[in-house]
Amino acid sequence: MTAVPLAALVLASASPRRLDLLRQVGIEPDEVDPADIDETPSKAESPALHVMRLAEEKARAVAPRHPGAFILAADTVVACGRRILPKAEDAGTARNCLKLLSGRRHRVYGGVALLTPEGKLATRRIVSQVTFKRLSDAEMTAYIATAEWLGKAGGYAIQGRAAALVLWMAGSYSNVVGLPLYETVHLLAGHGYRVRCAANC
Repeated sequence: MTAVPLAALVLASASPRRLDLLRQVGIEPDEVDPADIDETPSKAESPALHVMRLAEEKARAVAPRHPGAFILAADTVVACGRRILPKAEDAGTARNCLKLLSGRRHRVYGGVALLTPEGKLATRRIVSQVTFKRLSDAEMTAYIATAEWLGKAGGYAIQGRAAALVLWMAGSYSNVVGLPLYETVHLLAGHGYRVRCAANC
């Protein structure tokens, strides 16, 4: 009897954190193909709508290059109220983000989009809440010196030294890192993706 070939899984993300998170739960994408899209928020777009729009656009941008594959895309947004914080690309932006987050509770929105080989779209949206301690200028300067904030939404990486700044958190930790694992695994399984297994498993 001929074995039915397993459909490939393509991760539409340039984030090494998302790849590491998938590997943590035993999922190894067949290919990583980042999507190149404009991530500028639309006028009056809420964080919840923004994160889902970007996740879907990333999946749809990559899908034509991989017919017959599962396309997995995700986005992460850090928000204070309706204000979407930028990805910090310079120290000034990182410091402004830390000043805004200092002593306050904020939300981290995670959007996951999966396109099946048949072209069906499935999505999940996750919200985690994080409260930072009140940060002194010295603490902000010390964190900025680590450069862990570079390219991170909201100017921090909770899996690094910023963990010492977190007073309280509720919801999915992996979502704050960059990919909600529980929801992603169940999204894949629920739409027919079978995790590849080593010969001795």
